[in-house]
Amino acid sequence: MLPIGASALDFAFGVHTAVGSKCIGAKVNHKLVPISHKLRSGDQIEIITSAKQKPNIEWLNFVVTSKAKSKIKDTLKEEKRHIAEEGKYTLQRKLDGMGAAMNQHNMEELTAFYKVHSSLDLLYEIAIKKIDLKELKEFTLHGDKLVPPKPVKHVAEEKTDKDFHAKTYSKKDAELIIFGESSDKIQYTLANCCKPIPGDDVFGFVTTGEGLKIHRTNCPNATRLLANYGHRVVKTKWAKNKEISFLTGLKIIGLDDVGVIHKITNLISGELKFNISAMTIEAKEGIFEGNVKIFVHDKEELDELVDRLNAMSGIERVDRYDTE
Repeated sequence: MLPIGASALDFAFGVHTAVGSKCIGAKVNHKLVPISHKLRSGDQIEIITSAKQKPNIEWLNFVVTSKAKSKIKDTLKEEKRHIAEEGKYTLQRKLDGMGAAMNQHNMEELTAFYKVHSSLDLLYEIAIKKIDLKELKEFTLHGDKLVPPKPVKHVAEEKTDKDFHAKTYSKKDAELIIFGESSDKIQYTLANCCKPIPGDDVFGFVTTGEGLKIHRTNCPNATRLLANYGHRVVKTKWAKNKEISFLTGLKIIGLDDVGVIHKITNLISGELKFNISAMTIEAKEGIFEGNVKIFVHDKEELDELVDRLNAMSGIERVDRYDTE
């Protein structure tokens, strides 16, 4: 018996706390669904678990039963306290080195200085390295008590395109950049406006937000870029290829288990040595959807990749699509 609006995660915690805590997804009426999926009377449900799964704070948005809510909160608090113990040890060593005490006054000063809600949050953020305590050297001591530094106003430096250009590459380096067989050594993306492939006459353009972007020399935007932003253009050519590669796309859907994305990229780039043109991953509520654009030589290679991906645990389906 579950209340109206109950999710697959509510059901999992209803079965047992251990099942709910390890839930990564579910199948409702034999169809893969996220853990937030709302159940209806008569649904047949199968809970999918993973030993590596742990509850996170977003889960509280997916549950309505008091049992599920309390168990998730208890687990999160216990996990936070456990991690905070490492932060306490780190802070203790730092304070001992300064000659300061680990007392309530100093904890309150540090909590206020780092703008966190509590001493538990302070120790937790130290443990996860969100706070690295390098500012401690700015504190002074009054006996064994910490005295925080006075705030100093900083004037922000303006960075121009010239600064960015100068630090990004030199002219000598630019002439040596090649793509193709050496593409794994260079971070770059292919421009959507002209979709270049190996063998095209191309040039590189240093963007301010997306790094190096490759355009064809006959691209509709080429004249404007070369005329107005000549200082950000990098001389670029492909390395000699034995065969021509074709750009194709794969859509991959599966369970968002720990390490699954690493396994996919390792298979494509590491084992099968395919060049990845672009890759986007969106994960939500235990389900991930990935879009990968890769260069392959023929359909036989692509079929092998699809078969290998489908054989991986946690992959629900792999579909091919043609890139624009």
